[in-house]
Amino acid sequence: MSYNKEGLSEDAINQINKLSQEGYELFKHNETELAKKKFEELLIIDSTNQYALVGLGDVARRNRNSNLAVTYYQKCLQHHHENKYAIIGLADAYRDLREYEQAIRLWEHFLALYESDITVLTRLADAYRKIGDFENAKKFYLKVFDIEPNNTYALTGIGYLYFDNKKYDLALTYWTKMLEVEPSNVKILTTIGNCHRKKKTFQDGIYYFEKALEYSPDNFYALYGLADCYRGLEMHEKSLKIWEDLLTISPDNKVLLTRFGDALKNVGKLDEAVLYYQKALDIDYDYYAAIGLALISKEKKEYTNAIETLKKLYSVERNNTRLIVELAECYNLSNDKNRALSLLKSTFEEGNNHPNIRDLYDELLNGK
Repeated sequence: MSYNKEGLSEDAINQINKLSQEGYELFKHNETELAKKKFEELLIIDSTNQYALVGLGDVARRNRNSNLAVTYYQKCLQHHHENKYAIIGLADAYRDLREYEQAIRLWEHFLALYESDITVLTRLADAYRKIGDFENAKKFYLKVFDIEPNNTYALTGIGYLYFDNKKYDLALTYWTKMLEVEPSNVKILTTIGNCHRKKKTFQDGIYYFEKALEYSPDNFYALYGLADCYRGLEMHEKSLKIWEDLLTISPDNKVLLTRFGDALKNVGKLDEAVLYYQKALDIDYDYYAAIGLALISKEKKEYTNAIETLKKLYSVERNNTRLIVELAECYNLSNDKNRALSLLKSTFEEGNNHPNIRDLYDELLNGK
């Protein structure tokens, strides 16, 4: 790069050019401390030098000091209002600080000054997605596709945009296209699998999780998704083995302990299930572990224990249909039909007319 500034000697200008080139070369090779020294030397000669200020901002960002990076980029823009690298650097620093509105303002300013840039368009779309602005996020992702139809960042981002808004079929459209570009992308394979979990198309989910495991055999998310698909298909023996394997990786994971407890309960190993539900509850309160214990008590005809646990849960989640049905059934099974009917009737009065509650009420009222 060449540099010229009125009032500086030719030697000073040559020195500025030399320091600037050396600084960026060092930065390119990740020698950030040495690069920083070159840029600081440059500022001694020219205190508002745009290359040095942007360079110091870039060094600060790479060292994850986003606040310091903001300071350098802002100082550059005070003196060089349309420096494209300072605008992009400042926007990226704000993004790193999760100040997305500030970042959006700068990226849109950049697009007003310069021609469309795919990286800027993608980051702008991502930022709008992060703040929940669906329409603007979609608009800028589509602008990326106008320039580069198979841009992987935009394909990934728009997939998450639709996924987060529960538009799973549209998410699958873009993520499947992404796989045509990168067929071995494990993250995309698992996100497609997760999409099928949400759609409850578990058999399709199994295909993508197994495909991810071909490339990454110990991938936690692929194993978890595969086990959960087996759970959704009530293939409990298969899910049991995977939950057990995952617990060797993460033995104190409350969710895994509960899932393993569920699988044990579903294959009839009730006493073992109790142990794992209790391990989960020893870590922290877990609704699913607690209701799992209650259902085991119910299955063992220990209705008093089941009722005690279900009442505690019901006191927190009074509109939870499953809890209401289970509690009413336990009251009835413990020969307290009136209490069961009273619970169901009060549920109607509170506005919950779920068919499962209505059906149980009618059954009990008719003497079943």
